Amino acid sequence: MKPSSLLKLVALFALAGAVAFALLGRPPVAAVAAVKRGRAVHTVLATVSVRADRTLELRGENAGRVRSSTLAIGGRVRAGEVVVQMDDTDLQHELRRLTDERDAAQRRLAAGSASAPALVTAREERDKAARQADAGTFPKADVERLRRTVQQLETSMALEQIDREAALSDLESRLKLQQRLIEKTRVAAPTDAQVVAVLAQPGDLVPAGAPLATLLSAARVVEGSLSEENFSAVAVGQRATVTFLGYGAEKFDATVAAVLPTADAATQRYTVRLDVKIAPERLVPGLSGEASVILGERADALLVPRRALLGDAVLVVKDGRVERRRVTRGFATLEEAELTAGVAAGELVITENLDAFQAGGRVRVAQP
Repeated sequence: MKPSSLLKLVALFALAGAVAFALLGRPPVAAVAAVKRGRAVHTVLATVSVRADRTLELRGENAGRVRSSTLAIGGRVRAGEVVVQMDDTDLQHELRRLTDERDAAQRRLAAGSASAPALVTAREERDKAARQADAGTFPKADVERLRRTVQQLETSMALEQIDREAALSDLESRLKLQQRLIEKTRVAAPTDAQVVAVLAQPGDLVPAGAPLATLLSAARVVEGSLSEENFSAVAVGQRATVTFLGYGAEKFDATVAAVLPTADAATQRYTVRLDVKIAPERLVPGLSGEASVILGERADALLVPRRALLGDAVLVVKDGRVERRRVTRGFATLEEAELTAGVAAGELVITENLDAFQAGGRVRVAQP
């Protein structure tokens, strides 16, 4: 090998060695976050699930044949909307017959008694006989007979009036009952709901009380499940933040609406109900997620990312070296933790790969 080539090779190896030494000897890079001041929040976690307020069976009160139905699986119904019509032909015929009888009874009552003219005549004869008896030209015994005749006619007409009024009242009651029976042939949805099963079709003959469809109410219930140690501090009115797996990292404000007093027998976990500020159509039954119920807050607190904690310590970068600091922890959420002692605002704490750094070691801060 020529001397010039050898010198070039030696120079190349020297350069490679210098580069390797420079690279291997440089301190590692650490991802850091500054200790900041902000609002510290004390929360407890609850697993969240969404379900329909209730599942109900739509039933008809009358037996009969289904004449028409607007029910369809997956369709939606409104509270009070008539969704099934039973055949009411016979009931309508009876309604018309009773209506005719009622109208006739009203006309008979308005016309009055057929004995009314006879009563007028009897009263006139009684009064005339009384005047004649006072003048001594008519026997008093005959006057008394005429008075009894008038009394009998008055009593008969009063009883006739009572009978006609009673007959009319009975017909009106029967009409109301018949109208109620007809109303029962129209089956209405009891609440806003979605149809999940249709159990009777037009033409089907169904007994009274038979289920016609299964409905899933439109109202939704959001429930949070809490461990026993976290349950006691939760109360109605406390604020919360809810996330659903189906909606990624999107957060929804919520309020504790109810606290159920007993634990689930199988899991020994307690249940709270949450009023979540979310569009109702997004609350799909079966959604699951997590809720952070806020138990307390402190302003102007020192905060670090929760991932910066090593138990009761953090790794602080100061003058290019790592310091392990013991800290006192306060309130905490999933993302942040309050430190009440051990650090100062503005100091940098390592937030990733904490096990890769040792106290006293040199370190470089990652550029944002």
